[in-house]
Amino acid sequence: MEKRYETVFILTPVLSEDQAKEAAKKFKKVLTDQGAKIVHEENWGLKKLAYPIEKKTTGFYHLVEFSGKGTEIAELELQFKRDERVLRFLTIALDKHAVAYNEKRRGKMSEGAKDAKKKKAEA
Repeated sequence: MEKRYETVFILTPVLSEDQAKEAAKKFKKVLTDQGAKIVHEENWGLKKLAYPIEKKTTGFYHLVEFSGKGTEIAELELQFKRDERVLRFLTIALDKHAVAYNEKRRGKMSEGAKDAKKKKAEA
């Protein structure tokens, strides 16, 4: 059974925009090579960090939402640890409420929510 996951990683600010995009592309490829499906991604750009990390006060934030079996997370996090461009990363499993919230936030409803809304309108 496939579950939904979300990973956010922060890249070092010494990279250019193109280098940051290339790094994000690399991590997405790691996921797809492991069999995961990319559901959504967001590039949040250069943001100020809450506290300095490796004497840096800003970083490039990137979010990737994907579905998979969970086995691909180990390989993804291994790649994060090996890449010196990554300052921090966090991967979480999304429950049904988080998935619904993410879809609503992106401006679309899941098929189950559409069906429920349709039945409610008919009643």
